[in-house]
Amino acid sequence: MSLFEPLAIRDARLRNRIAVSPMCQYSCEAQDGLAHDWHLVHLGAFAAGGAALVFTEATAVEARGRISPQDLGIWDDRHVEPLLRITRFIHGQGALAGIQLAHAGRKASTFRPWADRRGSVPPEEGGWTVVGPSPLPFAPGYAVPEPLDEEGIREIVAAFAQAARRADEAGFDVIEIHAAHGYLIHQFLSPASNRRGDRYGGSLENRMRLCLEVVEAVRRVWPEAKPLFVRISATDWAETLPDAPEAWDVDQSVELARRLRERGVDLVDCSSGGLLPGVRVPVAPGYQVAFAERIRREAGVRTGAVGVIVTPRQADAIVARGQADLVLLARQLLREPHWPCLAAHALGEDDRAPWPVQYVRAREIEPWLSAEALAELDARVAQR
Repeated sequence: MSLFEPLAIRDARLRNRIAVSPMCQYSCEAQDGLAHDWHLVHLGAFAAGGAALVFTEATAVEARGRISPQDLGIWDDRHVEPLLRITRFIHGQGALAGIQLAHAGRKASTFRPWADRRGSVPPEEGGWTVVGPSPLPFAPGYAVPEPLDEEGIREIVAAFAQAARRADEAGFDVIEIHAAHGYLIHQFLSPASNRRGDRYGGSLENRMRLCLEVVEAVRRVWPEAKPLFVRISATDWAETLPDAPEAWDVDQSVELARRLRERGVDLVDCSSGGLLPGVRVPVAPGYQVAFAERIRREAGVRTGAVGVIVTPRQADAIVARGQADLVLLARQLLREPHWPCLAAHALGEDDRAPWPVQYVRAREIEPWLSAEALAELDARVAQR
């Protein structure tokens, strides 16, 4: 396998192994969840830049499931048409469109990252009551969640299914269920946040129940021909805390991945963390790739690798070595939306570089744009 080898999953065909990881934009200024020009240009640029699969940000399946009041949503039929505008453009660039369906649970109703305040937005400022598996806040300054009863859980499962139906109407090719980063499904999975005594808490079997019910409900309404992904946090990194609580880890992730595969999940997107504040995550290039490799090997399911993947050779090696079937990039694509095209050149795959015809004049990398030539130019400028 190589980075520029196409990938077929069900009836979907990815033109290479490069996907755009979901990246929250917190940009629905009207607080209505409706996609607008920012989302079109942001996501469309990655499709024109050569990625095979472009995911939306975490898209809330109900209004109270938004991370912030400015999050994208798909809890209402009126969200479909603005999203359809985006998927049409993505398809026009030869890429596939993916949507990440999400519910933030106890981490909902928070201020945007660039706000001058942290934690929960109070009700008088547009916040709302948050829910979770147990009455345990994420951190100081965050609201105590209202524990969901079984009727409430059924309503959320149904909300995911309704969101999947709308995603199909909006022209998406791939759904990813967000079960990572300390949001609602992850909160049920981890014993660090799930202290329930009913059939949704306690044993691993019970803690996985919500995740598996959501997958089953989505798979029932999502067309058989279309792929279904799940993003997980492979570990909570609890072992890095002084008094490590019982938490989610890689062994449990492998078992969950097996169950997901049995229920029609086509790829497990392997991230980590987000549930416990204060953990020391060893962030470094490729620091999460080992999770994708182990889950792929032991659970027998396709995986996606994420986490500080920055160079073409690094990404190509992940695929070539069988560590993952897909690489998902985020910040590197913010820096270089045409990274896939540049990666093709760096790997000697110019014939596979997916340049849009409008930009094909940039396909030939001029001799004076080599790293050596640019370094020499900078040296001459510095001497003046």
